[in-house]
Amino acid sequence: MALTPLNALTVFVTVARRRSFTQAAKELGVSSSAVSQAVRQLEAKLGQALLARTTRSVSLTDAGQRLLDEAAPGLQSALAALEHLAAGDTQEVTGSLNLSVPAFSVPIVVEPVLPRYLAAHPHVRVNVSVQDRFVDIVKEGYDAGVRLTESVQRDMVQVRLTPAFRFLVLGTPAYFERHGTPRHPRDLANHACLGYRTPSTGLPYHWEFEQGAKELTVPVKGPLTSDNSSLLLNMACEGLGLAYIAELQAAPALRSGTLRPVLEDWAPLVPGLFLYFPHRARASRPLRAFMELAREFLPRR
Repeated sequence: MALTPLNALTVFVTVARRRSFTQAAKELGVSSSAVSQAVRQLEAKLGQALLARTTRSVSLTDAGQRLLDEAAPGLQSALAALEHLAAGDTQEVTGSLNLSVPAFSVPIVVEPVLPRYLAAHPHVRVNVSVQDRFVDIVKEGYDAGVRLTESVQRDMVQVRLTPAFRFLVLGTPAYFERHGTPRHPRDLANHACLGYRTPSTGLPYHWEFEQGAKELTVPVKGPLTSDNSSLLLNMACEGLGLAYIAELQAAPALRSGTLRPVLEDWAPLVPGLFLYFPHRARASRPLRAFMELAREFLPRR
């Protein structure tokens, strides 16, 4: 059987990742009809349907899923290598960068770095997907992700983006004047706590504490529960209750005195936020450029 054309395979992988012919056409810079024709030709060559199409959605057949799993990693490496060689010794970076990040990392990493990155590399198209659920970046077509290190698969390359930081219980001074200050994590049962709902399970997150060798988890309750840490932070600033927030995310409110930490002797310390990606992605010039800029800028913050 003749080799499958690389461009048809590229079109299929883009449609499979986007789950949309229209979005794939926009990313590739071609018409939707050209995308449909390329996929049909590939299916005809293979003698199997790769995509199940309806008027509202696109999904993978079993054959399509196998092709995506087996071909996408090699295709991305090949395209990155071609892009790298074509660029030669020039400083211009082109292409795309697809990132998966948790919500609380947006003000810590994404917002400080992205304007500088796009200013330095105006020919790179960046897609940032903000979601707190666990994401298989290889299967879902991302170049890299940002997570706490315990959420990263062991076979990934990890690059530190931030120093270690704590998760703190925070409230406004006015809140503590009205309701008192908790002295022990168990005291939180008597306070209005703004709870975090874990997106992957839909269940409330139990706040975690540690003091030396002691570890403690505390279920909390209050007037608000959300899967968005930025909303919880903002509502804590409004005095609605106590929030459990990453210290780096809450840094502006802490500096201004809007929020005050409590139970600091029980605050757990995490190693920090890390950029992670599969070994094959090292060849991506847009990813390398993002990594270099992030490592240069973030440690000074």
